[in-house]
Amino acid sequence: MIEELLPDTVVAVEAHGTDEAGPAPLFPEEEAFVALAVAKRRREFATVRACARRAMEKLGVPPQVILPGERGAPRWPDGLLGSMTHCDGYCAAALVRATDLASLGIDAEPHAPLPDGVLEAVALPAEQQRLRRLAAALPELRGDRLLFSAKESVYKAWFPLTGRWLEFSEADIDITVDPGDRTRGGFRAELLVPGPLLGDRRVGHFEGRWVVSRGLVATAVTVPNP
Repeated sequence: MIEELLPDTVVAVEAHGTDEAGPAPLFPEEEAFVALAVAKRRREFATVRACARRAMEKLGVPPQVILPGERGAPRWPDGLLGSMTHCDGYCAAALVRATDLASLGIDAEPHAPLPDGVLEAVALPAEQQRLRRLAAALPELRGDRLLFSAKESVYKAWFPLTGRWLEFSEADIDITVDPGDRTRGGFRAELLVPGPLLGDRRVGHFEGRWVVSRGLVATAVTVPNP
């Protein structure tokens, strides 16, 4: 599901259910990090890292420790960059060589309404207006959850490039639906604060893709190298 949203240079591995990736042993450093976590958190932590290590192997990189760094962003081996996501019953990791992309972000969420009050907290007035139009045209699509997921993917692509927090209100996302397929589409995130500098170019927006499948909505953002 995630892989179809990404360019061919990216390797994505996903697990539907925390056991699909097989036994998911952790490195001692990772075990220590989640030693006090509840069982559900430990399973998700281990399964998503099993996905990431399988992606490493597909890229010809020996499996390595993946510890959370600043603000929880994964610390990837030199020469790689990537993103991970997990929600109930689903985990995924996407990795790419740093020579092929500048950054990427992925996210998956249940395709269900956001809890009360969340949309108002994360969506700009213009985004809420566009969601109302989207709901009128496509009532089966949970646009609120899609917008939330897209903002998560944008942040995951943003942070490795900047090392800075990005508020929900600092990216204005416009969602489009693919002609002839109402279960997938794209989105453009206009950055409302100065974007990352890549080479001599200031990035002003991110581009992403989305899909709804198997009760989930997934989003992905890729940022090309300059």
